[in-house]
Order: sequence, then C-alpha cells, then structure tokens
Amino acid sequence: MTKVIFCTDKNGELLGFHVKGHSGFADEGEDIVCAAISSAVYLVMNTITDVMHIDAKVSVDTESGDAVLRILSENAADCKYILQGFKLHMLGLAEQYKEFISVKYTEV
Repeated sequence: MTKVIFCTDKNGELLGFHVKGHSGFADEGEDIVCAAISSAVYLVMNTITDVMHIDAKVSVDTESGDAVLRILSENAADCKYILQGFKLHMLGLAEQYKEFISVKYTEV
C-alpha cells in the first residue's frame, strides 16, 4: 500500500508531503496506481521547484517508492493551490483504490 502523508502547520496550511511505498495493485511496470501517484508527485515537485523557483526539500527513492517534498511556511501561500490540487488528486485515488493507497495528515 502507498501511504501519502500531508504535512501541515498548526493552521492546517499544507507544507508538503511524504509518499511511502508501492501500491501493490499490479506488477512493477504495470501498476496504474503507482503510475498515477508518481506522475502527480513529479508534476508537483517540478512545478514548485523548477517553474515557481521555490526552494524546497525534495527527495525521491524509486526503489522504496518514497518521495518527500517540504516547503517553508513562508512559501505556503505561493504553493497553496498546487498542493491542494495534489491533495484532491490523492484523495480521489484513495477513494477509488482503497486497498492500495491511504491518505493521512501530520502537523509539523
């Protein structure tokens, strides 16, 4: 199962996410759930860092399926809509593929 953990500040503003593990929906290379998650993760990471030029902590480990994106609270307003869109996308996938993806939140 893939676990998506959204990081928020005390006011509920999104500050990033940690995606952990492979979904297990299908064999590697044929897993549409992992592909959907990975594509969205890279879109958000690239938009924030390369298009918006916002400094962010980014790490990806393709072997374990882990990906982390973390922004400073001072950049939360600038990243609000891209992170909200990602959250909605992950919630939609979690609703459609309940056994393969979970979404949680943690305050940082």
